[in-house]
Amino acid sequence: QVQLVESGGGLVQPGGSLRLSCAASGGTFNRYRMSWYRQAPGKERELLATITNTGDSTHYADSVRGRFTISRDNAKNTVYLQMNSLQAEDTAVYYCNANLVQLNYWGQGTRVTVSS
Repeated sequence: QVQLVESGGGLVQPGGSLRLSCAASGGTFNRYRMSWYRQAPGKERELLATITNTGDSTHYADSVRGRFTISRDNAKNTVYLQMNSLQAEDTAVYYCNANLVQLNYWGQGTRVTVSS
């Protein structure tokens, strides 16, 4: 069983930046592919970025490519999402996900609000 705790959300002005963190415990972190998702009010949960268990490969949704960067530190059991050039449409609850074959674990989410 893996427990995930996101942090780093908050209120930011358009054009600003935030870095989200997701700390994992209870499992072998370096076995899991990690991803960030978000869910805006009234919308489905959207996959934003994925990083392999070793960190050697990443993938991004078109909506965030070039603005967001996913990274991980396996020594700290933590995955990050650096978000730059934030816009109002990035307002959502952001979730991290740990995946290993058929196993999926979710954090409780951290809210990001982009507003002036």
